[in-house]
Amino acid sequence: MEGTDPVNKKLAAALSGGAVLVATLSGCSSSSGDKGPDPKLVSWAKTVCDAVPAQNTKIRTANAAIAAIATDSNLPPKSAQKTYVEAFQNLADGYKSLADALDGAGAPPGVDGGAKLQQDAAKNLAGLSTSYADLKKKVEGLDTKDQGKFAKGLKEVASQTKEVGKQGDNGTQALKRLEQGKVKEAMGEATSCKVAASATAQPTGQATSG
Repeated sequence: MEGTDPVNKKLAAALSGGAVLVATLSGCSSSSGDKGPDPKLVSWAKTVCDAVPAQNTKIRTANAAIAAIATDSNLPPKSAQKTYVEAFQNLADGYKSLADALDGAGAPPGVDGGAKLQQDAAKNLAGLSTSYADLKKKVEGLDTKDQGKFAKGLKEVASQTKEVGKQGDNGTQALKRLEQGKVKEAMGEATSCKVAASATAQPTGQATSG
């Protein structure tokens, strides 16, 4: 038990950036110019933001579940494994759906270099999805009958999450680069972006991660 508890905490800490990345995607700012943003760009922003609330909830709930087991040192390995598997699957699904939304929206119209910015952001989100799917497979293969072996296996998973954390940082930066200038203004005008930003600010009702 002593071996598993600190590893759970490390995993929770390494994964806490997920909610930040989603907050970036749904951040909005009202247009400050006299002339509003291009309606085509507002429509593009709406297409992207339509996908955010549901996936945001999925990602936040997964992070909250991981944070919750980080504080339970008496959790049996089988229960911990089940929680991790479900959480990593939800994270993989959530980021894949966000990547698909960006892919489906295409390049933001009228934005210089918009295609590359959009593709970079989508690629980062898709990469995160793949990484979480890999983590899920690793956890599924852990020996839950032996506490020591399970703790050792989790430690390997925890070290891998550091790389996922870096990917999350890269994803956040890619999204910030996409959401500048005209795109930011358009997101401030798109109704679903405002809904997405509001949803991001809401707690999940599950365990808080700090």
